[in-house]
Amino acid sequence: IYKGSENYILSTDTRSQLKFLEKLDQLEKQRKDLEEREMLLKAAKSRSNKEDPEQLRLKQKAKELQQLELAQIQYRDANLTALAAIGPRKKRPLESGNESFKDNPSTSGTSSLTATKPFRPRITRICLRDLIFCMEQEREMKYSRALYLALLK
Repeated sequence: IYKGSENYILSTDTRSQLKFLEKLDQLEKQRKDLEEREMLLKAAKSRSNKEDPEQLRLKQKAKELQQLELAQIQYRDANLTALAAIGPRKKRPLESGNESFKDNPSTSGTSSLTATKPFRPRITRICLRDLIFCMEQEREMKYSRALYLALLK
């Protein structure tokens, strides 16, 4: 039915389908957890004269659940407080800006960027495959012995 119609496009986007199914599972789990929590809290609040073992077990589980939630809230608050004490994250200054200060010191004057910490170039790691690719692109190195030795490694 769908193959002949121009209005429908057949796609196999597995990643988005899996994300959708995971989200559905997560929502279902949250709903079940919420229902169980409400049942436990209702059981813990009930004041029946007959204390059966099942009722005691539910009350104990409700207390543990409340303590766990309290611990999570305290942990989250402690993390937020620590992050607030550290301060906002600072972005690194652009490398091109620092190079212009280094090249022309008369325009920089007493800049706070150069005064606080000296410019340190970023280290880029390359592998042998990158070197071979660059050697193949250069006209002088294309037929060199060094390239053939690198290809043998």
